[in-house]
Amino acid sequence: MRWSLCAEFRARVPDATEHVSSRQVTLVTSNIHPSDTFGESSLVGPPSSLDDPQRWYAVHTRALSEIRAQAHLENQGLRTFLPLRRKTVRHARRITTVDAPYFPRYLFVALDLARHPWRSINGTFGVSRLVMQGDRPQPVPRGVVEALISSADENGILQLGHALKIGAPVRMMAGAFADHLAILDHLDESGRVRVLLELMGRQVSVSADCGDVLPIT
Repeated sequence: MRWSLCAEFRARVPDATEHVSSRQVTLVTSNIHPSDTFGESSLVGPPSSLDDPQRWYAVHTRALSEIRAQAHLENQGLRTFLPLRRKTVRHARRITTVDAPYFPRYLFVALDLARHPWRSINGTFGVSRLVMQGDRPQPVPRGVVEALISSADENGILQLGHALKIGAPVRMMAGAFADHLAILDHLDESGRVRVLLELMGRQVSVSADCGDVLPIT
């Protein structure tokens, strides 16, 4: 399985990667065998920066197991980061809004490959495998995860108001119009936006929280 993290991130958060190399890095997943366990010297939590030689790595999780995988990795003393977004779920005529992974089936873990027995990550509950390049974990390009962390609130929910531009297309991510495309019409200092939706052949103005719309490039 191949996954281009840089392309995915740029598509979702276009203005947050100014300090990331323009070269797209393709991350290659492959099976490796779990063996060792982690020590207690690692720190839990998503730091804004890492001490050398630690780097951020992507973890591919099992379906609907991102939170479970994160909990088990942190129980091993590892730093993790799971970016979230608000998502509207419709079921049996009921509409609810939940916190959902921004990159389904992926989270990030900080590792020093020379110190951490990283192979044991593949045997962690909820984890499918580390994203690999050849026989070694492939580090996420510097600045990508740091930009995500700086864009997230205290609950890990990404706040992308800085990437919104008046007149630009956006996708509604929550509420009654979730998944609809719209044009950003107004953005105020309180974090509220007004968008223009095409409904039944005419434009309709709708207000929403800026965290509920996603810029489209």
